[in-house]
This record gives sequence, C-alpha cells and structure tokens, in this order.
Amino acid sequence: MESTILKTVDYNAYFGDNHVVKNVNIEIPKNQVVAVMGPSGCGKTTFLRGINRMHELIPGATAKGKIFLNNEDVLDMHPIFVRLKIGMVFQRPNPFPNLSIYDNVIAGYKLNGIKLPKDERDRIVEHSLNRVALWNEVKDSLTKKGSFLSGGQQQRLCIARAVAMEPEVLLFDEPTSALDPISTSTVEELFHELKKNYTLVIVTHNMQQAARVSDRTAFFYLGELVEFDDTKKMFTNPTDQRTQNYITGRFS
Repeated sequence: MESTILKTVDYNAYFGDNHVVKNVNIEIPKNQVVAVMGPSGCGKTTFLRGINRMHELIPGATAKGKIFLNNEDVLDMHPIFVRLKIGMVFQRPNPFPNLSIYDNVIAGYKLNGIKLPKDERDRIVEHSLNRVALWNEVKDSLTKKGSFLSGGQQQRLCIARAVAMEPEVLLFDEPTSALDPISTSTVEELFHELKKNYTLVIVTHNMQQAARVSDRTAFFYLGELVEFDDTKKMFTNPTDQRTQNYITGRFS
C-alpha cells in the first residue's frame, strides 16, 4: 500500500483580499511524480509555493488550513526547516552567478550556516551531481562558474543544489519552460530517476509533459482543485466536465 507523504487539509491562500487557492484537499503519495496543471492564473504556482512556505514571503500574502509532511504540520514548523525538507526548482535556471559549480551545489549548507568538513562537502557535491546525471559532464570544471553551463545543465545544477540538502519532496515550477527540446527531454528523463528517492510535484502548462512524466495529475481551475487522479485515467476518462474541456482545448 502506498503511503502519503504530503497532505493538505482545507488549504487556502490569499494575496490581500484576493482568494487565489480555495479549500484544497489533496494527498500525495511517496515516490511519485504529481503534475499540477490548469489555465494561467488558476492558483497552481501559488499552491506550489504554499507547500514550502514561500507564498508567505510575498508582502500581503497569507495562508490558512493545514499542510502535513509525514503527519507534521508544515505551517507549525520553522520555514527554514520546511525548505530543507521540501526543495524547490524554479522556471528559469538560477545558479548563483558568482559561485563555482561546486559552491552552487553546497550553497544551501553555507546559507544555513551548516559547516562541513571538506571530504563531506566533496562527497555531497559528487553524489548530488550524479543524482542529476551531471557529474561526468562537469567533474573537470567544478571551479568554473555555474553560469558557464548550458541552460539545460544549469537547470540540472539547480536540481542538484536542491537534492544536496537531502529533502523528501522536490517542487518544480514549470522547470522546462525556458529550455530547448533536447534539454527538456533530459530533465524529463531525470524525473523518473529522481522519484526513486524523492516525491516530485511539478507545475506544468504542458499537458503532453504531464502525460509523459507523471503518475498522477491534479487539475486546478479558478483556485479550486477540480480533479486529482491517475494520470492515464485523467487524460482518457476524466470525471469532471471542466477537466475534459481543458484537456480537449475548449478553454486554456
């Protein structure tokens, strides 16, 4: 039986008086890839940012309800601890431009004041870059700046940076929308590898991508979670007419 790693109970998010995520209840199983899709402005990214408490960083933004990570309420934890457990990768590759590839990977430890001996740092860098299939490409260039890499490599470096902290969940906000098709394919292949060790939640505008990479798909519309089901079933036999309309292109 699959176990739930992440669960929201009546989760709501606001920007001032604007109610953008409405009473979302979802249970996300461990070691699966969950795609979150829906039209622009439907609350997908706000929901994603709420999971690791980044929503609250925006002035005037508030949230209520509960988010459980392994039965602990994320909203009761210190936000820094939450972000160690729940990593995030953004739409555009954003390695720290002034840091080497090596220092980019372990940036999370330095930012959080965690001191490690050099051999441990070396182990984490090699392990994390191996996890994202980047080690063989960059092992002789670790002292070069992260910005020296191609777009697809930079995005994998950002994933390595998140993986280095040994999180349990990885959140991705349209992680391939700024990449070319070959880099997109490489990152999508990576998702299948990563789910062996992590649970992935991916916001995507690309329905084909959701169909390719995810085990389950959540469909958001006007701030509500309309449907959450096995991806294959959702794309072939959705239960809600709004999901059907979105998938068949009747609205976007």
